[in-house]
Amino acid sequence: MSTDRLTLAYLNEDDRAYGLAGMAISLAALDAIDRIAGVSLDAEGPMVSFSHEYYFSGSPSISPKSTWNNLIHNFYITSAMVVSNVMARSMVRLGTEVPDDILAAIRSEMEAEGADTCSLDADEVESLYRKTTTGMRRIFANRRLHPAIEDFARTLSRRRTLSGMEIYDELRTLRLI
Repeated sequence: MSTDRLTLAYLNEDDRAYGLAGMAISLAALDAIDRIAGVSLDAEGPMVSFSHEYYFSGSPSISPKSTWNNLIHNFYITSAMVVSNVMARSMVRLGTEVPDDILAAIRSEMEAEGADTCSLDADEVESLYRKTTTGMRRIFANRRLHPAIEDFARTLSRRRTLSGMEIYDELRTLRLI
């Protein structure tokens, strides 16, 4: 166990690998692995590249309700990735609960993003926040899964870049999906 204190910024490359592992695992848990094109620990920008299924595609042939539901679903996926990032880093890597101030910062950002992107009110965002934290906590608080999560983080550290299909194959091999 490390004496590092979790922050929103990555502490080192190992911390970054655990965060990326958490994000990939959340996508698998939400059956959204098809929304990821690939991941890279060496990316200068975002470590996750999304596939075209993720991005908003407005079209006159798509109903406004379907478009809005897609936005909400993508907001939920992105929120789960953020929560999973910090849970993997804290609960698996450091062996501690996620600090309350970090969860509060995530909730605050979710409220702002939910209002801006999806026109959600605070109650709707709170409901999604609770659903996200509860679901992801079931995964990352389960100590029986920690060895597989650690193996996946090491695989990411070693290979550096994985496609969506390679992520799926690795998670399946580790019996995480």
